[in-house]
Amino acid sequence: MFGGIRKSLTSFLRSRRSEASVGREKRTHNLFEAAAVYVSACAEDDQDQMDEAVAWVSPEALSFGVNELACRAVIALARERDESPQTVARELLGLPTT
Repeated sequence: MFGGIRKSLTSFLRSRRSEASVGREKRTHNLFEAAAVYVSACAEDDQDQMDEAVAWVSPEALSFGVNELACRAVIALARERDESPQTVARELLGLPTT
């Protein structure tokens, strides 16, 4: 009696898992997307989002992406402020600019 119910339930659960996995195909993320999500999550102190971004790419790729983002951000701020990138970077870190 329970064997038929168990088979039906198992079949139902398998079909639901299959439908769910078809609906959410694994999306790949590039290192710049991972870096952007990681850095913005750090700024917002969002540990869940940081953990998610870390899982998208290798640690080396994430490090490269974060470095590239930092460089671009410092250059953009330096242009906006009409200052050197070194001055802006030091100000952002609270270091003396001289």
